[in-house]
Amino acid sequence: MYIAIEGVIGVGKTTLARLLQPHYKAELLLEVFEENPFLSDFYNDRKRYAFQTQIFFLLSRYHQQRRATTAVQEHKCNLISDYTFDKDALFARVNLMGDELEMYNRVHQALAEKISSPDLMVYLKADTEVLMQRIASRDRSYERTMEREYICQLNQAYDSFFTSPPENARTLVIDTNDLNIISRLEDLISIDQRIKQALHLPPYQTELPLK
Repeated sequence: MYIAIEGVIGVGKTTLARLLQPHYKAELLLEVFEENPFLSDFYNDRKRYAFQTQIFFLLSRYHQQRRATTAVQEHKCNLISDYTFDKDALFARVNLMGDELEMYNRVHQALAEKISSPDLMVYLKADTEVLMQRIASRDRSYERTMEREYICQLNQAYDSFFTSPPENARTLVIDTNDLNIISRLEDLISIDQRIKQALHLPPYQTELPLK
């Protein structure tokens, strides 16, 4: 079983993945964004460093996803990831344009054919203001200059993608504006139950038909 958690920067993907891992006895696949040598420069000058940043992320995520999903298939174990391969294309559509976007799309399309799709995509969503507060509270140095407009653009891109996700993709959308999975155990339990229901895993309470 392969569960991928998605959402905009700061929404809580990695935190949820870590909290769910022991419950599902799963391998954990976390995005290694710190290794991108262009990331700090990108946040200071998005237009100049967008293409280098996106290509580095694309190749890095491709190799990481291939290794992880291949291991899952061979050993028949569970996997929880805090990102999907589709994520990179979402960011590219926000950050690139013209010939650079066309070139990126060609490479992404060729690589995507070799990537396994998750059994469930969990989309954590939140309002832009909430995301900005969460980004500020974790205080990563390279995120301190992050613009609200950029987060707003990403939010719109994610909402658009999950409004009409890829064909045959099983998705679960969770509004996290009023959730706190760190301090309120009931919030984490609620998400866990919704994941089980989406995957038809026991135990979960099925919804009763309403007359």
